[in-house]
Amino acid sequence: MILHVDMDAFYAAVEERENPELRGKPVIVGGKPEHRGVVSTANYEARRYGVHSAMPTAAAKRLCPHGVFLTGRIGLYAEVSEQICEVFERYTPLIEPLSLDEAFLDVTGSERLFGSPVEIGRRIQAEIKEELELVASVGVAPNKFLAKIASDLEKPNGFVVVDGSAVLEFLDPLEVGRLWGVGKVTGEAFRRLGVKTIGDVRRLPDGALQQFFGEHGEHLSRLARGLDIRRVVPHRQARSISHETTFPTDIADVNVLRAWVITLAEQVAWRLRRYELRTRGVQLKLRYSNFQTITRSLKLKKPTNVTQILCEAACELLLDRVDLEGRSVRLVGVGAQQLDGRSVRQKNLFEDEENLRLEELDKASDQIRQRFGSGSLGRASAWERKKERKKKD
Repeated sequence: MILHVDMDAFYAAVEERENPELRGKPVIVGGKPEHRGVVSTANYEARRYGVHSAMPTAAAKRLCPHGVFLTGRIGLYAEVSEQICEVFERYTPLIEPLSLDEAFLDVTGSERLFGSPVEIGRRIQAEIKEELELVASVGVAPNKFLAKIASDLEKPNGFVVVDGSAVLEFLDPLEVGRLWGVGKVTGEAFRRLGVKTIGDVRRLPDGALQQFFGEHGEHLSRLARGLDIRRVVPHRQARSISHETTFPTDIADVNVLRAWVITLAEQVAWRLRRYELRTRGVQLKLRYSNFQTITRSLKLKKPTNVTQILCEAACELLLDRVDLEGRSVRLVGVGAQQLDGRSVRQKNLFEDEENLRLEELDKASDQIRQRFGSGSLGRASAWERKKERKKKD
């Protein structure tokens, strides 16, 4: 059995824990509204005003002008994420983190020691609450797809169990948008077909999904029957470090996508420095609204973990190597590849002074963001710097 543990409004919840005066107020974590920022997390009070993750912070400010807007502290969130993972490790070594705030756990081999999967899930949820003062929602199911749906159904503090003998009864009443890969375009196609629920999808005539959606139709057909053979894959020795996010609604605005690329690149750079690693290459991942996924890579001149260099490389991939004309995006990710463990090294006389200056800036900014938030440091200018350099060239 698989557990999907998803922290509720994670970044905002950590900020509320650190500052109890924020509790009960609409808290929005993300970039500054005046700097084309985007919302990373909104707590449930803010969501009542229509604020959600991935929307421009300026739009969130219009919807909720009295909200508390925070720039975020990725270092703090990563540390808390590690503490959550330590709770998971008490029950199973088979842990697959998806991001700082969610993970799959395979507890099949843990039942003799700790009881049923439901008991394990309850214990994990309670220990996170008692020890870390944070709230998690948990889904318990026979596979990853079902567990992830289950964890999202009764947020916050949800706990949903999918009985292996009643999978279709669980899925059939759910809206079709719960299927992975059903975005704006596919959802509109289903509406034209009169399909509203997952049960409606399953009851379509044989071959209908393949006829309308091609290979993607086969994927949807399997999910509508609750089939998912993917295993929980625990992280091994890191060969790459990446961060990605899936948007609640597809995004076509290149400025919003740019803001997310910079945010994700900052997180990757921070983790590289934290683990004393450098990268020789940057990868951009995009998933369009039709579920087509593309990657673009850029080899760097030399290994680095400098935030500005990674931001500019990721923005170059978005600006120069991706076709966004008339297309919308449902997922974006930034990754560091070809990692080099020799992060600490002796400086030489011939090294680029600008690069050394940026490294010192990162050291200082890592300390500042731990206390005051990463958005206060103005990294979002990386895109503008890149465009200015292109003009000069």
